[in-house]
Amino acid sequence: MAAPREKTAGRTPGGRVSNTTVRDLTMSEEDHRVLRSRRLISKPLVTPEKEDVIRRSDGDRPLRSMTNVFVPLLVFDLQSEEKYNRNSSPLLYFSSTPGFGLHILSDLTCAFLLTGFMDLEHVINRKMELKRKAEVLKSELMKEVDIHFNEFVNNFIEESTSLEASSASGNCYPANSEKDGHKVRTLKPPPDHGKVFVSRRSLLDELFEVNHFRTIYHMFIALLILFILSTVVVDCIDKNRLVLEFDLLFYAFGKFHIVFSTWICMFLSTLIVPYVLLNMWAQGYKTSSHRTIRSLFYGSLYLAFQMLGLGFCPAYIVLQHNLPPASRFIVILEQVRMIMKVHSFIRENIPRVLSFAKEKSTVVPVPQVTQYLYFLFVPTLIYRDNYPRNPSIRWGYVATKFAQVLGCLFYAYYVFVRLCIPLFRNISQEPFSLRVLVLCIFNSILPGVLILFLAFFAFLHCWLNAFAEMLRFADRMFYKGIINPFLTSDGIDWWNSTSFANYYRTWNVVVHDWLYYYAYRDFLWFFGRRFKAAAMLSVFMVSAVVHEYALGICFGFFYPVLFILFMGFGMIFNFILHDRRRGPIWNVIMWTSLFLGQGVLLCLYSQEWYAQRHCSLSNLTAPTLFLG
Repeated sequence: MAAPREKTAGRTPGGRVSNTTVRDLTMSEEDHRVLRSRRLISKPLVTPEKEDVIRRSDGDRPLRSMTNVFVPLLVFDLQSEEKYNRNSSPLLYFSSTPGFGLHILSDLTCAFLLTGFMDLEHVINRKMELKRKAEVLKSELMKEVDIHFNEFVNNFIEESTSLEASSASGNCYPANSEKDGHKVRTLKPPPDHGKVFVSRRSLLDELFEVNHFRTIYHMFIALLILFILSTVVVDCIDKNRLVLEFDLLFYAFGKFHIVFSTWICMFLSTLIVPYVLLNMWAQGYKTSSHRTIRSLFYGSLYLAFQMLGLGFCPAYIVLQHNLPPASRFIVILEQVRMIMKVHSFIRENIPRVLSFAKEKSTVVPVPQVTQYLYFLFVPTLIYRDNYPRNPSIRWGYVATKFAQVLGCLFYAYYVFVRLCIPLFRNISQEPFSLRVLVLCIFNSILPGVLILFLAFFAFLHCWLNAFAEMLRFADRMFYKGIINPFLTSDGIDWWNSTSFANYYRTWNVVVHDWLYYYAYRDFLWFFGRRFKAAAMLSVFMVSAVVHEYALGICFGFFYPVLFILFMGFGMIFNFILHDRRRGPIWNVIMWTSLFLGQGVLLCLYSQEWYAQRHCSLSNLTAPTLFLG
């Protein structure tokens, strides 16, 4: 290649440089042929889009040559790279002539090209991976949206039904005026509207499908394993052998044959007596000339059965045979459940018979005995002739729920063995003082909270869902309520409650529905809607009395701690932490007071239990008896 000749541009009359120094690169004829061959080789690498760009740029060449604009053209010589030294720098050729351009002829160019292709492939793979993840997230999101939309629609239907029922009751029973208040109230049949059952899943079943919530369940299982390991290790250290004894469990559920025989008698009497009384009263009510006397007679028989057959007899058997605590709980809770179910059955069918007496129909509206039998087992306290049903039974689901109930039972056993018994055994040996009481309350908070969670999960979720699945009962909302489907910021789950009012409504929906429809609303129907505060107070009174009755019979002593907490602090918190309290701080306050209450209950009832069995009543004074 000939040596290049350098030209220097002249200056204008003003002294300015008209052009920059231009290096005129000349080539031999052999180099021109090599360059043309390279262009022919590299031409297939140009895409049609690039050809169009080049074609448009060719039309502008005269303008570019006139303005001395350099046109770079990148050409890759892949066949003649052996002519160049691999350690040399890239050869750069600049020219304003249309046939020349920028030539990069080295291995570095190839490396850059291959790296670009690899980066492009990586970007494409990454994009496809993100697309697949987006499709998965999209399907999960649509599933969650579908679940929550169905739940929203169901709750909206329920709320609309209750609003229509409220307006209907308002039309049937106009506003109470002072003039109407002095009139003698004529007892009319109560409104026949009430709870609407819809097909829906339990909340925990939905939440456990999410990994974040299922991890909490795994953490409780891990804690149970630690309790078992600690018990086994301590037994091996203390007794130099493995001790797997469940003396406390066998004692608590002792005399189970008496429990079973008592339950059979309660169930048969509940199945036969109320149904027969309702049927006999309804059959002759329409043709009777003394309807009031007939109703009073059968009503007296019904009340006698409720108070003596279901009220007195089970409690007498429990006390007479001195059943252990857990066995007593089974009998008493079944007693309360059957009393509430019988009341719902009678309460829902009386308005039908009263309406039947005014019609010309000859068919007495008494449910079939199979419908009543199904109601006695279905996990709800509100009677309906028909409930939403699932198409099939998932027996694996049933077995899982019963296994979880058994696991919660052993969980509670280890909580008592590792956390409660050592604590109260030491306290019972110390003189009573305020310091001992305060320490005992705070040490009882952890086991009290664990027992609360275990009772909720074992009964309200596992036990009720197992029976609902066996009976194909589709409405699984046992522990979750909603105030208003359009005001969901208040936390429709009981653990998200920011007020005790919402907690009372959502903690145990099965019992709350019964108290709301048959205690609160019937109270307002009978006395008028002006007495809402009195109706609420009556509901709290009934709930507190039943809770204290159950604890008193099961523990074998009257110690009204729960009654005082329920009627005292419970009523105060119900008005202080009301539904207008929003924000996370109120949820923290609710949980703090709930934890402290569990500690107080466990501490005081456990101390009284030990005092009843290890202290002589003859040596105690009145103040000591009161303090336990």
